Amino acid sequence: MKFTAPLLSGRLQRRYMRFLSDITLDSGEIIKAHCPNPGSMLGLKEPGSRVWVSESDNPKRKLKYTFELIEADGTIVGINTQHPNLLVEEAVLDGTITELSGYENLKREVKYGKNSRIDLLLDDPEKGRCYVEVKNVHLRREPDLVEFPDSVTSRGAKHLGELSDMIADGHRAVMVFLIQRDDGKAFSLARDIDPAYGEAFDKAAAAGVEMLAYSCSVSEDEIRAYRAIPIKDLQ
Repeated sequence: MKFTAPLLSGRLQRRYMRFLSDITLDSGEIIKAHCPNPGSMLGLKEPGSRVWVSESDNPKRKLKYTFELIEADGTIVGINTQHPNLLVEEAVLDGTITELSGYENLKREVKYGKNSRIDLLLDDPEKGRCYVEVKNVHLRREPDLVEFPDSVTSRGAKHLGELSDMIADGHRAVMVFLIQRDDGKAFSLARDIDPAYGEAFDKAAAAGVEMLAYSCSVSEDEIRAYRAIPIKDLQ
């Protein structure tokens, strides 16, 4: 996914009220930017951090700037949780995620389960249906280890249960943990942050839900999923 226009760089003043951030651009201008991330952003909201924002010319938007990237632990991290579905879709279509290749059709946001929408639905006359749920990952607390979630996510546990239901109905179901940073050699669950999600993960894996973790290369110009990393919880 290439950014459609050059990002503006600056320094983070604060992230607050979940979806707002104050940023001082390199030009000296202080702006208020939308922060498209409902999580805690643990380790990714330190005042003074170098950040990048996109600018919209849509007059209907309340805030024309969007907080996109932050430099943390010596690497650039994508914080926009609206991007992972597109990133995974691109990686499926170009063959990067080999585990999901070979399907004739791909649709996004299809209704399924209990009043939910699956992120990606793959369908093929021979392979059948594959339900793909995508989760954004950007938490790193230990060297080389990325984790999910960074806050309690009852919705995430619900999704794992619904994927298990698709397995029971005879379909394939896959959870993709999309990591918007490139300094992790392995993925694990942050069970201390959300024990219930860890339990839901274990049940879903036992039911046959496939788990994948893919890292992204992240720059000011582009974010691209490009390599799989091992999931410690499955070893």
